[in-house]
Amino acid sequence: MKTLLPLMLILLAGCLPDSRQPHSSTPGKLYIIGGGNRPASMLLEMASLAGVNNGKYIYVLPMASSEPDSAILWAKEDFLSAGIKQVYGFNFRKGEKQPQDKIDSVKNAGLVYISGGVQSRFMEAVLGTPLYKAVHTAFKNGAVIAGTSAGAAVMSKKMITGKQLKHSSEDAGYTTIEADNIEIKEGLGLIPDVIIDQHFIKRQRLNRLVTVSIENPDDICIGIDESTAIIVEGLSARVTGSGQVLVIRNRLKNKKISSGLLGAQGLELSVYLPGDSFSVK
Repeated sequence: MKTLLPLMLILLAGCLPDSRQPHSSTPGKLYIIGGGNRPASMLLEMASLAGVNNGKYIYVLPMASSEPDSAILWAKEDFLSAGIKQVYGFNFRKGEKQPQDKIDSVKNAGLVYISGGVQSRFMEAVLGTPLYKAVHTAFKNGAVIAGTSAGAAVMSKKMITGKQLKHSSEDAGYTTIEADNIEIKEGLGLIPDVIIDQHFIKRQRLNRLVTVSIENPDDICIGIDESTAIIVEGLSARVTGSGQVLVIRNRLKNKKISSGLLGAQGLELSVYLPGDSFSVK
């Protein structure tokens, strides 16, 4: 009996959930698009992952857009061009009471699709509201949560807003790697310990992501190019589409600042192609 007790304890421990990895057992998937054109193959892939052909539907959240009602129509047209008709949506306005029937529609969707625009605008309408909880409920129930451009940036807990704190000109670009410049705010937090950047290679945002990696060493920093996406399931991400995905890990967790400029050693940079997979642990 004494010899059986340790074995029973080991087997019991193996059946308990690992609280250190709460996202690894989440049934839902993330389809995170770097912006740009979304070919029919990507739209069909999203719909297939979500089971849209098996009775599920797509629900569009357009609040990042400056023209949210039009964003719903454009999303419907995109999916319809790929032969997908089960697409609905609603513009949840900032500060307004959110209709319960619309919240329930988000909870029960097979695919929740977040449009492009300005990520801060989206989070201002969503954070701390029933809709925030509804998106998480849908994800936990097995839905695919998809987003493009700004809709990609909101996926992580730490969200790059696109604003530079030291260079306010909109056309300044990202020409430096310096401390306290890249603004970070709270996102949806659907993928922990990861920070997402988008339009990455097309808009030459490497300096921005290097900066973010140095200043957030506990997070994996992922840059997704246009017409490209990562499909995240549990602790694994797979590249799909036509472009590249760049991943930076600050494994040594070191940071040096000199005259406002950032320095670090041992950054690990990987470039992934369509079909490649990598860990998001």
